[in-house]
Amino acid sequence: MQLSIDLTGRDVLVTGTHAAARQAVRRYQAAGAVVHRLISPYDAGQPAQVPQGTFLVAAVEDGQPGWASLLDRCREAGIPVAAEPAAGPAGHVTLVGGGPGTSDLLTVAAVKALRDADVVFYDRLAPYQELPLLTSAELVDVGKKPGHHKVSQSDIEKLMVESALAGNNVVRLKGGDPYVFGRGGEEVAACVAAGVKVQVVSGVTSAISVPAAAGIPVTHREVSHMFTVVSGHAPLTEKEHRHLAGLGGTIVVLMGIGTLHQLAAGLRRAGMRPDMPMAVVERGYRPGQRTTIADLGTIASAAAGCSNPAVLVIGEVVRVAEANRGHAHAADLDMLAASLLGS
Repeated sequence: MQLSIDLTGRDVLVTGTHAAARQAVRRYQAAGAVVHRLISPYDAGQPAQVPQGTFLVAAVEDGQPGWASLLDRCREAGIPVAAEPAAGPAGHVTLVGGGPGTSDLLTVAAVKALRDADVVFYDRLAPYQELPLLTSAELVDVGKKPGHHKVSQSDIEKLMVESALAGNNVVRLKGGDPYVFGRGGEEVAACVAAGVKVQVVSGVTSAISVPAAAGIPVTHREVSHMFTVVSGHAPLTEKEHRHLAGLGGTIVVLMGIGTLHQLAAGLRRAGMRPDMPMAVVERGYRPGQRTTIADLGTIASAAAGCSNPAVLVIGEVVRVAEANRGHAHAADLDMLAASLLGS
């Protein structure tokens, strides 16, 4: 668990072997507690004693028999006992998809991986502001911005591998999903090549969640039965424009502000009609979220002030969202009128 109780200056006894309890010890120290240790329920063959003045016992599940009687004695003495999970095996990497940037959309597996981490390498699109509430691990910002890479991809991979080989549980926290334009495959390959155990925790991709934050479904019955996700980091070729224009359905473009002009013009040249609705959703789930809606022929000028991080949505589903917003607004007005008449 992540601790929210104020334990500053309180004496906390953490039970369990060094390997099993190492992360629990760090969590309680980060919470301000004065941590005492018992690595065995016995001392020279006799039941171990709880230090006088203990405020809380954090019982780590280390698999040793004999803890139950000690914990029962603590409860009888009025000392609260908190169950703590054992630390995972040391020296591995977990790639974690952080979703679109809010901790509310982290998966249970993501929260668990962060709780058990010794080091977290995070980027700017992950929910990094909330990390101190989710983990007591060392936090390392390796965020990359368009045109300015704070740490190169190869250096990130090197840092991950070196930290894991040093015995740390490493989390690489990424925005969205590691395998959706997240270079997760490269990072897994780097770990495998170095003989480091690695696993991937999927995240909520912004390709679906950010349009949803703006009320836009990427598929809708009798409107769109498919959607295509495209990277907007580099301009598409004419062949790619023709392919997209001929697919139908919904087109979702991630990080596409820099190539918006080329995309809109290319799709029009490929035969997509100029009045095809299009939306630009900036900063989904973050402060300042904004949606700009226009059509393919006017979006370049309408979105002149937009910036990344943003998701572009092209297709008739944008009209569905506008219609739903209109109905929702009308319903709100009806409810307000009813309440006024009834008062």
